[in-house]
Amino acid sequence: MTTLAVLLIVVMTCLVALYVHDVRQTQHTILRNFPILGHVRYFAETWGEYMRQYHYLPDWAERPFNRLERSWIYRSAKGVSNLVSFGSENVPSFVFRNAPFPILDEEKRPFPGKTIGVADGPGACRQPYHAPSFFNISGMSYGALSHAAVSALSHGAKRAGIWMATGEGGLAPYHLEGGCDVVMQMGTAKYGARDADGNLSEDRLREIAAHPQVKMFEVKLAQGAKPGKGGILPGVKVTKEIAAIRGIPEGQDSISPNRHRDIGSIRELGAFVARVRGVTGKPVGVKFVVGDPEFLDEWFADCAAHPEGCPDYIQVDGGEGGTGAAPAPLVDYVGLPITDALPEVAAARDRHGLNERIRIVASGKLITPDKVAWALCMGADFVSSARGFMFSLGCIQAMKCGTGRCPTGVTSADPRLIAGLDPMDKSVRAARYAARIREEVDIIAHSCGLTDATQFRPRHVTEIERGVGGFRAPAE
Repeated sequence: MTTLAVLLIVVMTCLVALYVHDVRQTQHTILRNFPILGHVRYFAETWGEYMRQYHYLPDWAERPFNRLERSWIYRSAKGVSNLVSFGSENVPSFVFRNAPFPILDEEKRPFPGKTIGVADGPGACRQPYHAPSFFNISGMSYGALSHAAVSALSHGAKRAGIWMATGEGGLAPYHLEGGCDVVMQMGTAKYGARDADGNLSEDRLREIAAHPQVKMFEVKLAQGAKPGKGGILPGVKVTKEIAAIRGIPEGQDSISPNRHRDIGSIRELGAFVARVRGVTGKPVGVKFVVGDPEFLDEWFADCAAHPEGCPDYIQVDGGEGGTGAAPAPLVDYVGLPITDALPEVAAARDRHGLNERIRIVASGKLITPDKVAWALCMGADFVSSARGFMFSLGCIQAMKCGTGRCPTGVTSADPRLIAGLDPMDKSVRAARYAARIREEVDIIAHSCGLTDATQFRPRHVTEIERGVGGFRAPAE
């Protein structure tokens, strides 16, 4: 046997062994779905920082999330160090004002949690919810995400002690299986809480509310990617399971209207909120995208005058938010970004004296500790993230979410690709990501002389450069 033949046998044996290793391991979805070939990506990711001076695309130039942001999440989710060397690469649009005498370790306090919903008076609910974490999982529907991804997030949320919103696709068994706190979201089609004609079903609401894990209900008016537009679920995706969860006919296209047919005014919105809260006995929130700021004063004035229809929380989604596929003009040009919207909402809430009545949840690309802390400074009580948690599961920003061919199985509809995502392994990563966010937000708070994150105020952050999408710090 020649030397070349021996060499070929050794190489082939090594490749076979590597293939077997890749398909049997559970930590790396890319390697399970693309054995051997996937190592090229991991090699480039690992050694890229040493080669940066030889390429032309800086780490902060990618969109919609740059490599610095994604790498921070990947490393946090894996539980490895996020310490940096040789100074910052970031050119910030805002900075936090550190205190001359920061908080000592023995002075630190954990986040005490905040209660959503009131137990007495007009607009009271029978079961207010004490939310233990300021960072949580925003709505992502089963069907948009694979069952493996939803399962991983459910288990991860339980590990981290955070809530998970269902998205507008209804409550699936995968949302419940991890045992985490759940927020049931209702979009314009009222999937999961509708009757055969698409109207709100109080019987379905009661069934959902009977689950002790379901802590709150959320009326979705709009999300960042699709303000003012409904969705289309093709009939080929309406499987028997999806049809049962959403309450729609199997195998038929399902078209969501661009708004709730029974909510066409502020008073109708208040009546709907009061109805859902009365049926379920649990806090009810409203998710929306800010367009005309004058609407905020009209809405909050109505909430003050008619507290029975006042939502227990509002989720402000920036125009840059949204995980699903949507028309480019809506994604790019409709809806205020969170950097403008959140300060407007917080100021309007203050003007109408609703600080203790309405909690604010902020979302829209708030995926790293600096942006979460900024949102808390601007008046948010909580921050929720969707795409941040997708990255924690292994999303590589392949931009294939709407095709069903996500290579990491997160948004895939292909059983082979979904099988590469191990829910138990990824649940640990999702929990680590949430824990690291909270840990480093606390570090920022302590540097500002605050014992915990509830003490953040606008004065603790300063705008450096306005720019496009710059972060604003209004005067108190």
